[in-house]
Amino acid sequence: MADPAQRDVFVPHAYPEKQVDLGEITMNYAEAGEPGMPAVLLIPEQTGSWWGYEEAMGLLAENFHVYAVDLRGQGRSSWTPKRYSLDNFGNDLVRFIALVVKRPVIVAGNSSGGVLAAWLSAYSMPGQVRGALCEDAPFFASELVTTCGHSIRQAAGPLFELFRTYLGDQWSVGDWTGYCRAAKASPSRTVRFFVADEIPQHMREYDPEWARAFWEGTVALHCPHEQLLTQVKTPVFLTHHMRDIDPDTGHLVGALSDEQAARARLLMESTGVKVDYASVPDALHMMHQFDPPRYVEIFTQWAATLAA
Repeated sequence: MADPAQRDVFVPHAYPEKQVDLGEITMNYAEAGEPGMPAVLLIPEQTGSWWGYEEAMGLLAENFHVYAVDLRGQGRSSWTPKRYSLDNFGNDLVRFIALVVKRPVIVAGNSSGGVLAAWLSAYSMPGQVRGALCEDAPFFASELVTTCGHSIRQAAGPLFELFRTYLGDQWSVGDWTGYCRAAKASPSRTVRFFVADEIPQHMREYDPEWARAFWEGTVALHCPHEQLLTQVKTPVFLTHHMRDIDPDTGHLVGALSDEQAARARLLMESTGVKVDYASVPDALHMMHQFDPPRYVEIFTQWAATLAA
């Protein structure tokens, strides 16, 4: 079912949810903080909705006017079959900044949202973005055909393959029991971690066609990371969290390897922008959700270095 408004799966949260018509989609979002404060746009990870930032929003609101969004295909935003790509996600955010934020903004995204933060640094309208925080962004490791290190199929891809097979586009299959059975038997440490007796709330709000777009490589088909990273135009901050190489499979466990982080930094620095990097290997992938005080401290210290 393409329209999430027809899916009775949502629960209330601490902040009121709002919607804006961006043309092709309606984007759902929440905001916190005073309008006179510097603007921040928070972009969730794949399978995540805006409310994963809920606690972090409260802390950030002391110093910022915070917006947190649901990307298309997630949360209460429109689902768009056959239309999930980095460029479409990115252009939705460009429209959101133009129509809702209406002033220069610091963007901060986690995981694939972190790749989109870099996308906004590279391709947003002039003057829209002050800086981009890429929280454990899977540069190269979320591509099917990559120029550096592990590809999607040697990283999180096996998880997305199971989402594609057992959940199906727009939950057209919906076999959560079958998914869990297959996940428990998977050779992938990453996949075996994502097992639950009940469907988690964030998954109920997610279109599994996202997973297929990553597994099959269509999501970044026209936006190769090597090219994206050489187009950034603002200061960038890459935080790099837990990572390991599975000795049994040789697969990457985590968002990106040390090799991929180094390559991403080199490409971004080649543009002349300031690129900061923080290695925090004891942090979980979604630091903003599982350790909000630490995330907010790191974000706030970096944001203070940006030009007004």
